[in-house]
Amino acid sequence: MTDPALPNFSLEGKVALITGGSRGLGQAMSRGFAAAGAEVIVASRKAENCEKLASELTEKYGRRALGVGCHVGKWDDLKNLADVAYAEFGRVDVLVNNAGVSVPYESLESITEQLYDKTLDVNLKSVFRLSTLIAKRMSDGDGGSILNISSIGAIHPTPIAMPYVAAKAGVLNMTQSLARAYGPKVRVNCIMAGRFRTDISKAWDMDQVLEEVKGTTLQRLGEPEDVVGAALFFASDASSYVSAASLKVDGGEVYP
Repeated sequence: MTDPALPNFSLEGKVALITGGSRGLGQAMSRGFAAAGAEVIVASRKAENCEKLASELTEKYGRRALGVGCHVGKWDDLKNLADVAYAEFGRVDVLVNNAGVSVPYESLESITEQLYDKTLDVNLKSVFRLSTLIAKRMSDGDGGSILNISSIGAIHPTPIAMPYVAAKAGVLNMTQSLARAYGPKVRVNCIMAGRFRTDISKAWDMDQVLEEVKGTTLQRLGEPEDVVGAALFFASDASSYVSAASLKVDGGEVYP
């Protein structure tokens, strides 16, 4: 029996949809949510990667899991993703808008319209489109939780990834707007991620980055699994009185 004095981090009986769910932070959250009892819909651009992870989740955790190919930058793909989720599971209790892209460029003047539009489509437009599709159904049903993955760049911008951090600032703003639009039955919160050792980090000058993080509070890069505890808090009933909130998960790199 669960002690009512303890917060409930269980996702038993819940259905979670995670975009960008087959790699990096998304993969770590997919595994963590399945371990916590959720049935998981893994969505990303490459369907075969999603299907492979979904099979692994079912085999390891005994939870139903489904892999769905979806290009989150495409308006109609997101409607199809939502429709598939509801057709297969009947509901979505937790939505994690995690998919993102940051395309490197030589200079601000070299940024093309195509690069700019792709960055905003994947990082910002997708959050609006999928959240509104899912939140309306959540609100009409038993409610739910939406978690948006932003970046510390939203509050600590640099010219290194200007379109990306602008989009992530929009995600931070949109989190609060969505929370007010779909409350009280739907909670919407945000994680501002710091520097994690994921596929994106392969493009970094790692020696320079490791030297820089020596000046942060925890003096290390994040590993994908480091995001899971915070994500479970927002996804579960442990955060039942939390909405329109943002949390930095960055090893203490940025602080007021």
